[in-house]
Amino acid sequence: MNSTSSDSSVDKHNKVQKPKSHRRAAREFVVQGLYQWKVTGESASFIERQLRESPEFKHVDEKHFSQALEGAIKNFELLNEHIQPCLDRPLHELSPVEFAILLLGAYELVYHPEIPYKAIINEAIELARTYGGTDGHKYVNGVLDKLAIKQRAVEINAKNIETKQSPL
Repeated sequence: MNSTSSDSSVDKHNKVQKPKSHRRAAREFVVQGLYQWKVTGESASFIERQLRESPEFKHVDEKHFSQALEGAIKNFELLNEHIQPCLDRPLHELSPVEFAILLLGAYELVYHPEIPYKAIINEAIELARTYGGTDGHKYVNGVLDKLAIKQRAVEINAKNIETKQSPL
């Protein structure tokens, strides 16, 4: 008899995973939408309408989904300017999956200071592990770490000071 709830899933190592948060589900849909945008060039509103038709969309943080999908596409040129110095090749040469994950991560780092940078990077790494190539998560981690240093210097420095002052 299986003792896991219907909301839980089993990963590739047969470990029970806790249910995805609404924010995680939103990020997965955003990555799918950005992938679709890169491959097809369709508008954000068209892609959003299509994604909302999925039965799984009911588990999504809709506000974050809409803001991130529309924001990343609308601000692509600016986000590309932020990401490009952190890359070893042009953004358009990346796989569509890594492209989408990095674009989402950059959008959140730049436009959502209320989300801790470590959470953004960790979520991007998990998305890359799930949907990206074999070592795509390492690449995503390295790029977003560099970008976070530029975009979130105050937050990172405050964390470093806090860590040094913590009692052992």
